Amino acid sequence: MDLSAASVPISMLKSVAAPTTQSAGAAMGADEATKRAHIDKSAKEYEGAFLSIMLGQMMSGVKTSTFGGGEGEDAFKSFLTDAMAKSMVKHGGVGLSRSLSNEMLKMQGLAPAPTATAMKVAA
Repeated sequence: MDLSAASVPISMLKSVAAPTTQSAGAAMGADEATKRAHIDKSAKEYEGAFLSIMLGQMMSGVKTSTFGGGEGEDAFKSFLTDAMAKSMVKHGGVGLSRSLSNEMLKMQGLAPAPTATAMKVAA
């Protein structure tokens, strides 16, 4: 499993200077949106990798004959755990990506994205 895709490039970890003109502010908005999207994607990929490893460890001692057993089942069990992890992340995950994303946003000097609960309270 390639975990390098879940890393954030060093260029994204540098602090962002405040815009000095209105046109720079518009450009910063697009740049900020791009950073937020990249951070969110990276956090979700990391959560997927974590869940895949966790599910793999949970299933390591389980011997079933669901797929016929044997070495073939053992060889493809990792594909099943990867698919289950991706599905879990797609449907909300366990909250790890939200926490990671908020921390990476703080490192960039950006405000964390509001949660659905916070938006309901504000309304």
